[in-house]
Amino acid sequence: MPTAPVLHPDLEALAVLLGEWQGVGRGGFPTIDDFEYREETRFGHLGKPYLTYSQSTWRLPAGEVVHGEVGFWRPQPGGRVELVVAHPSGVVEVGEGTVRAGHIELASTTVAGTGSAKEVTEIRRVVDVSEDTLRYRLEMAAVGQSLGFHLEAELYRT
Repeated sequence: MPTAPVLHPDLEALAVLLGEWQGVGRGGFPTIDDFEYREETRFGHLGKPYLTYSQSTWRLPAGEVVHGEVGFWRPQPGGRVELVVAHPSGVVEVGEGTVRAGHIELASTTVAGTGSAKEVTEIRRVVDVSEDTLRYRLEMAAVGQSLGFHLEAELYRT
């Protein structure tokens, strides 16, 4: 069995994300009803200068799957970070931003979709990690609606 990879030194600023996280959140958008959800998120590494990322959510209280996404968080020089995420709705998100002392801000530079995907034109993410608590807020512009609140959650490292 292979040994666990050594953390790449470029990941120092993002290492606070590593691990498995669980918690609950709430969501809404002008075109949908407000909702609550349970979330599981995992950040890992393979010894290279990027984090692996996967996320799954279930609607509360019923428990049906709502969403999932997978991708990579890529540190860059000068406290910068890049995000590459694929959504099962047919949307692919590329974002760039900053990371500093557990605070991450990302804004999409490209949002593209398959022919059947709903139109998403902009995504912004703010993530704050303090010890074993991760809080985030996601804003989105989509289907003719301007940038506004879509999701927020509080997760705990498990």
